[in-house]
Amino acid sequence: MTGVLEWARAENLQPAPITLDIWKELPSEFCRLVEVVNGDVVRLEASPNPQRNAARRIGAMIENGAETHMSRYNDGWLYVGVDQDVVLWEHPRLTVRRPDIALFACAPDDVGPLSAARVKIAIEVVSPVTERVDTTDKQAEYAQAGIPWYWLVYMDRDRVSYIQTHVLVLGHYRPLRRLLPVTGETLVDMPIEIRVDWTQLFGLII
Repeated sequence: MTGVLEWARAENLQPAPITLDIWKELPSEFCRLVEVVNGDVVRLEASPNPQRNAARRIGAMIENGAETHMSRYNDGWLYVGVDQDVVLWEHPRLTVRRPDIALFACAPDDVGPLSAARVKIAIEVVSPVTERVDTTDKQAEYAQAGIPWYWLVYMDRDRVSYIQTHVLVLGHYRPLRRLLPVTGETLVDMPIEIRVDWTQLFGLII
């Protein structure tokens, strides 16, 4: 508490809105700790270990699906990013979010943030401290940016309890399918075929 009170001084306020050019010049160790919402830096909350492990394992499943899709169809390259910077829009002020997992088309042209137009699926693993942002702010922002699919992954302590998928319809997300744990795998076939292996989504503490 004392540290916050000492920091809360006028000279410590962000001096100007962040632009994309400024964002690309900021130190990477700083950018990893924040997102940008309408030009303002917003501190990211650190995810607990189970949420991070769930993101890593679900990301691997989506990557397997992307590799299978590319081997079957000649319709472009797909990549999976974990904690990948995504530019939702630049104007009137920059907004950069970092989904826990993103499936996107084509490799980025540089190391900078990825355009939302390339993102096929954005996924957030919900934690108690991020639930409001994930289910209201980010859900509305991803829809406004035109990302066609949005998944919310819900946890129960050390396991994934369910995954709620949403599809973009007329600028808003509509709940499509709730994926519940089963023995073995659940097949998701949009926008690509993804096999969710539930045996990998419990015991996520380690």
